[in-house]
Amino acid sequence: MFDIKFTRENIELINRGIKEKGESVDINKFIKLDEKRRKLIGEIDDIRREKKKLSQDVAQLKRDGKDASNLISDSKSLSEKEKNLDSELQDVNSGIQEIMAGIPNLAHPDIPRDKETVVKEYGESSVGVLNLTPPRTADELCDSLEILDFSRGSKIAGTNFPCYLGLGARLERALINFMLDLHIKQGYTEVFPPFLVNRKSMFGTAQLPKLEDDMYFIPREELFLNPTAEVPLVNLHQDETLKADSLPIKYVGYAASFRREAGSYGKETRGLRRVHQFNKVELIKFTSPENSYEELESMLKDAEEVLKLLGLRYRVLLLPVNDLSFASSKTYDIEVWAPASQEWLEVSSVSNCESFQARRAGIRFKKSAVHSPQSTADSRQSVGSKTSFVHILNGSGVATPRTFIALIEQYQEKDGTIKVPDVLIPYMGGIDKIK
Repeated sequence: MFDIKFTRENIELINRGIKEKGESVDINKFIKLDEKRRKLIGEIDDIRREKKKLSQDVAQLKRDGKDASNLISDSKSLSEKEKNLDSELQDVNSGIQEIMAGIPNLAHPDIPRDKETVVKEYGESSVGVLNLTPPRTADELCDSLEILDFSRGSKIAGTNFPCYLGLGARLERALINFMLDLHIKQGYTEVFPPFLVNRKSMFGTAQLPKLEDDMYFIPREELFLNPTAEVPLVNLHQDETLKADSLPIKYVGYAASFRREAGSYGKETRGLRRVHQFNKVELIKFTSPENSYEELESMLKDAEEVLKLLGLRYRVLLLPVNDLSFASSKTYDIEVWAPASQEWLEVSSVSNCESFQARRAGIRFKKSAVHSPQSTADSRQSVGSKTSFVHILNGSGVATPRTFIALIEQYQEKDGTIKVPDVLIPYMGGIDKIK
């Protein structure tokens, strides 16, 4: 979210950013409201100066023992006028804030504008899987081994809610614990956050107002079921000013995540590919602006390490502008290869939101003498201030549903069992095969 001055002075840049991300924002309405706002502020300031002078004149008349009733009456009239103008200004400010809440973050100038770019590819599918005729898909393996049951999940909650069973449940838990332990070793502080978040927190990370229809909402408490652990982890420092020497701050947290939207019916939505409830280990960094893109590359490597240790083939994509999220300036997607299904499945997005979320959530840091913002938006909005907004990075480290698919397809054996990757055997209590 940008400040009013920056938006006013960069209308062309803002308009281009809105179009690139496919959003619809009435910038002309913003311009008109902003002009009205400045006019009202001027009128209110004039009234306050006039009231101050009247107050001085009244005081002088009283000291001189003269009647000041006419001036007092004039001052009361001005106060009433000021009150009405203040009320009008509040309405105008609300209108401006509503428009500005719908303006997406600006994309980094160096990212592609048309289509995704494959940055790297790692690993290859197991020869054993490729020699199976044909290899079983994850859906078939889950059915035959009875490790996942959507029909029972539907009885309990509804469609697109998975129910892991037996060694399937144990494998899911093993994945979560393995990832948490790995990221802790990488220097992240573990957080086990609430699974419910309030409206202010959702606004801070920019899920609201844009994505409200995709969220599960509890009206009585005005709380949302957590759509991603990004929301509680970012808002740990809501309305705080951090010390420059404390940056970067790195958090990792697990949370069950809930989203209504499950895509259109078809191949891409079957099984675990798109569900209403899923597990994800989230990585969050609070950084200084000058280091945020270096920290983005580091976070990407931290997420990749999960798939390397699991022995899974994956690729990294640099997303074009039109595929960026509302809050992101630059995003890498990590896709894992499902060898039996013969498809790439997204398991992680690693993004730099620059100061966009920090402005919405009020997260600043005390600038050091060497502070030099990287982005145009930061440099134009922090001039002369002793504090600046942090840059916030987020990444899935990683989401489990599609990782689960790729893993069981990769490690299936001819007899229909699944070999447990070596790194997960300790988390499975020594079990090395699912059968």
